[in-house]
Amino acid sequence: MIFAAIFRMIEHAARLHGLNRGRGFMNFFSTRNADVKASFREAVFHGLAPDGGLFHPEVEPDLRNDILAFDEESSFQDIASRITARLLPEDFSESDAAALCERAFPFSPALKQISEDMYLLELFHGPSCAFKDFGASYLANVMELFLEGDDGRAVILTATSGDTGSAVAGAFYEKKNIDVVILYPSGRVSPLQEKQLTTHGGNISALEVQGSFDDCQRMVKEAFLDPELAGRLRLTSANSINLGRLIPQTFYYIYGFSQLKHRVPAEVFFCVPSGNFGNLTAGLLAWRWGMPATGFVAATNRNDVVPEYLDTGVYQPRPSVRTMSNAMDVGNPSNFERMQQIFGSDLMDMRSMITGIAVSDEETARTMKHYYVDRGIFLDPHTAAGVYASRQFLARSFPGVGRVITLGTAHPGKFGELVSEATGCAPDLPERLSRVLDLPKKSTVVENSLEALRTYLLSHYT
Repeated sequence: MIFAAIFRMIEHAARLHGLNRGRGFMNFFSTRNADVKASFREAVFHGLAPDGGLFHPEVEPDLRNDILAFDEESSFQDIASRITARLLPEDFSESDAAALCERAFPFSPALKQISEDMYLLELFHGPSCAFKDFGASYLANVMELFLEGDDGRAVILTATSGDTGSAVAGAFYEKKNIDVVILYPSGRVSPLQEKQLTTHGGNISALEVQGSFDDCQRMVKEAFLDPELAGRLRLTSANSINLGRLIPQTFYYIYGFSQLKHRVPAEVFFCVPSGNFGNLTAGLLAWRWGMPATGFVAATNRNDVVPEYLDTGVYQPRPSVRTMSNAMDVGNPSNFERMQQIFGSDLMDMRSMITGIAVSDEETARTMKHYYVDRGIFLDPHTAAGVYASRQFLARSFPGVGRVITLGTAHPGKFGELVSEATGCAPDLPERLSRVLDLPKKSTVVENSLEALRTYLLSHYT
C-alpha cells in the first residue's frame, strides 16, 4: 500500500538525518547554532534567535497515529487543537488547546476538486482572505494569552510583501499588551492589500518603506539584533520566522490530507505558491511529523532562487524583481535555513521531496484565463502560479497516477484588477474586503535603513 511505502520512506529519512523522533516536551534551537535553545514561549517572543538564526524544533514528534485518526468528518478546529496539545503539552492542556483554537479559528479551509487529478485547498476564508490568517490569528491569541497579567508590552515588527501585513493587522488589532509595526514596500503591494494593512490605527502602525520587500525584511532582522533596541523594547515578529505563526500552518496540510485520504488511491502531492517559503516549510514539518505525502512542488515566479538551487545545487540570493504575484517577490527567502535543517543540508534528499518550478507572468495570466473561461473558476495570481506548476509537474512526472493538492493562498478579489485584466471579468469582492476601500490610509513613509526604523521605534514606544 502507498501509505506503508511512505512511512518506510519517512523512517529512512529520519535515520539518514540522525534526528530525534519522540513524544513530549518540544524545545527549539537556532538553525545557526544548535546550542542556542528556547522554549515555545521564549521562541514566540524572541521571534529571531539571538545569533540571527531561526528557531527550529529540536525533536521531531511522531504524530502518525494522531494524523491517521483524522478523516473527512474531522473539523479543522479539532485537528488544530489535537496537534497543539500533542506538540506543546507544557504550554497547553487538551482543554486549553481546544479553547485556544476555538478563539483563533472561527474560519476553516475548504478542499475543492478542480479537475480529475487536482484539488484546491482554499485558505482564503479568514478575515483578510489569505492563508496567512491561520498563522496570524493563532499567534495573536497565543501571545495575548502568554501576556495575561504582564505589565509590559510587546512590540511586533513584521515585514510584508502583501498578505502578511493585512493578516497580522487584523489578527492583532486591539489585542491587549501588544503593539504592531508593519513594514511594507512602497508601491509594491496591491491597493487593496495596502488598505487592509494601513486603515486600522490604534495599536497597528504601518511604515511605508522606500524600497523592496527584501529591504523591509532586512530592516526587521537588523532591528532584532540591534543592542539599543533590544535593551529598550520587547521586540518580536509575526513573520513566518516566528514559530508561533509557522506551527499553525501545519494544521491545514493535515486537514487537506485528512479530507482526501479516502478519496484517491494515488500518489498525493502538495503544490505551494512560494515566496519566503514559510508555507512550504510548514508542509515539510507536517510530513516529518508523520503526515503521508509523496512530495511537494515549490511554485515560484521569476524570483526562483530555490528552484535554481534544486536544479544547480548553488544557492544564490539576489534582489527581488517585481511580478504580478507580488507576495512571492522574495529574493532571499528566510525559511530556506529551516528547509536546510529539515534535510540536513543534503541536496539530493531535498530533491527527493521537493520539485521547484518557476512560473512566468505570462503563464500565470494564461492559467487565470483558462480556468475562468473553461471552468468558471477565478484564481488569484499566486494560486494560478501554483495551479500551472501543478499541471506541469503532473504532466512531467506522474501523468494519470498523481494527485496534487494546490494551496489556494488568496481570494481572487484581493487582486481584482489583475484578475479582470487576465480573464476579462472582475471577481466579486467579499464584504470584509470591500468595506476597507473607503477607509483613510494611515502610514508613515520611511527610508530603507535600520537608522530610520530605530528612530521611529524609539520615538513611539519608549
